[in-house]
Amino acid sequence: MKYTPDKPAIYGETLDSLRERLEAMGEKAFRAGQIMDWLYKKRARSSEDMTNLSKSLRAWLTETFEFAPAAPLLEKQSGDVTDKLLLQLGDRSLIETVIIRAPQKGVGQDSSRKTVCISTQVGCAYGCKFCASGLAGWKRDLSAGEIVAQLIEVCRREDPYTTRAREELASFDNLVVMGMGEPLANYDSLLRALTILNADWGLNFGARRITVSTSGLVPKIYQLAEEPMGFRLALSLHGATNEVREQIMPVNRKWPLEELLPAVQAFSDKHGRMITLEFILIQDINDMPEQAHALAKIARRLHAHVNLIPYNTVQGLDWIRPSIESQERFVGILHEAGISATLRREKGHDINAACGQLRLQEERERGEIEPVPAKG
Repeated sequence: MKYTPDKPAIYGETLDSLRERLEAMGEKAFRAGQIMDWLYKKRARSSEDMTNLSKSLRAWLTETFEFAPAAPLLEKQSGDVTDKLLLQLGDRSLIETVIIRAPQKGVGQDSSRKTVCISTQVGCAYGCKFCASGLAGWKRDLSAGEIVAQLIEVCRREDPYTTRAREELASFDNLVVMGMGEPLANYDSLLRALTILNADWGLNFGARRITVSTSGLVPKIYQLAEEPMGFRLALSLHGATNEVREQIMPVNRKWPLEELLPAVQAFSDKHGRMITLEFILIQDINDMPEQAHALAKIARRLHAHVNLIPYNTVQGLDWIRPSIESQERFVGILHEAGISATLRREKGHDINAACGQLRLQEERERGEIEPVPAKG
């Protein structure tokens, strides 16, 4: 489904594209830089905040662009260090943005390192069996402006707690494109958004602090490897053999491990970066020792770090999180094999922080999708 808004999001403009628009209407090109300064350094919410622009130019900006393409609808704060934002787009579609804090020595939120997880699609078409994002299917791609707007919303709410934000522009430390949707399936909008975030006239956010996740779209991995910006790559693996991966990830039927792993290796060779393998542990599906040994071989081949994530329960799905003992056994096998691996204790379980859960709940309450049938 293609959504055409009445006005494009101003956060989807590059400096060059905005200059072209301004020159076409007889304005000086340097005004584009002033506008970007208001948007990304001063966090202007509307053209009326841009006091060094003429009244006529401010009126044109208001008439031409949408300044709030992703408006906050709901916020949930976890008992740990995770916040989830439910944002509503212009067509009333819902997306999620998550802030994960890693407290450092010090006091208060300002001492926390913040990782922000953003969405690139409304829903997902790839149907991973354990994921809430695709339960209601794919609705549409996000525009570049809708992707960038998520980060602007995070900055606005985090600025008061992050005194360094005024010097570094972004009031977060790392960005992971691991939220709702398959990022590489919305490639052009994703790259435009990341270019805007990386630019010195944008948020000036370093590409090395941006991780793009994929479930395994082989041609797009090769394409991403050729991009000049050196993003990090995370592969949502979740199965160390084709048999297991196909059971929970339909994408593996099109691009099995024999095709996927060489593409990931090519990306690693091109950029000289350590790859991350994301592996959600699901009881009796992929938490067995033989899967750990097979995963160790893949990680060694790719010189990759492994993130082990105990399954986060999703309403309507029957998958079960493995026991602590099973989790520890699994990571122990990787460590014994000399693999760099982290067992991530879940964050945000009390606020349904796994991708797509909060959106799914809201859509059920709206009556837009069928509720989960009662068991028994």
